[in-house]
Amino acid sequence: MAVEDEAFEILSGVRDGVSIGSPVAIMIRNRDYRSSLDPINVPRPGHADLAGMLKYDTEDARNIAERASARETAARCAAGAVAGCMLKALGIEVFGHVAAIGRTRLAARRLTLEQAVRMRSRSRFYTVHPERDETIAAEIERAARKGDTLGGVFEVKVIGAPAGLGGCMRAEDRLDGQIAGALMSIPAVKGVEIGGGVALAAMPGSEAHDEIFWKDGGIVRPTNRAGGIEGGMTNGEMVVVRAAVKPIPTLGAPLRSIDMRDKKAAHAPVLRADICAAPAAAVVGEAAVAFEIARAVIERFGGDTLRRIRSAMREM
Repeated sequence: MAVEDEAFEILSGVRDGVSIGSPVAIMIRNRDYRSSLDPINVPRPGHADLAGMLKYDTEDARNIAERASARETAARCAAGAVAGCMLKALGIEVFGHVAAIGRTRLAARRLTLEQAVRMRSRSRFYTVHPERDETIAAEIERAARKGDTLGGVFEVKVIGAPAGLGGCMRAEDRLDGQIAGALMSIPAVKGVEIGGGVALAAMPGSEAHDEIFWKDGGIVRPTNRAGGIEGGMTNGEMVVVRAAVKPIPTLGAPLRSIDMRDKKAAHAPVLRADICAAPAAAVVGEAAVAFEIARAVIERFGGDTLRRIRSAMREM
């Protein structure tokens, strides 16, 4: 809803625009914070309210709702921005965009990174199809008039990731598991797929996998259905990840629930909320993937400075 001013302050770890090796601390003040908040006794279907009330044995979900709120993702975006700066300095780019909102599906486009960034900057909804903005806006407005909300799908691509990030020796080494876990932990994300994802299950193996060829002194693959990760490791192709974002649980026309104080039927409370969070989730997803890729790069190549990491990457 754009109620925050998005200002931040770097408290430590950076001097003269360069990280110095100590932890980077960033403060983002919540301008819309209210110290006195009414209790939430009626849990909203689809929110953390009920599960948290049952877990922490309380009839008031306010503390749970505030802690489970997606506002915590501001910190992830800050950390992901630092990781993205490191990756860019190493020639690795992370690019996120919205691929669908509600019933509006946006077809894949063959674009260079520069073209995709330019298209996304023109879109109100963080897509690479700015010409579809009015269609998306109309769908959101229809949902708002009905007191409803919309979900969506976002996609994150990693361009320039070297082969060998991640691992296959232990379950926790697998990069696809790390990325999927990071994305699934974003509030409202209910599904993650890499490359062809769920669609691969309906294909025969002869069509599902990416053939390997040697051409002009290098390995080439005509397709990338694996999404750049095989066996938990990057294979040198572009990493492609998608995540499904469910509709926001706080509705203008609230669903039925119960009052946890007396267990009588009630309607969920109507609180301030957006109609669709998919564009914001795409920003968070981009940051989350950047953080996991940066961590995998450090684990793979080590080194206390960018110069040493670059040197190790050149030697691989």
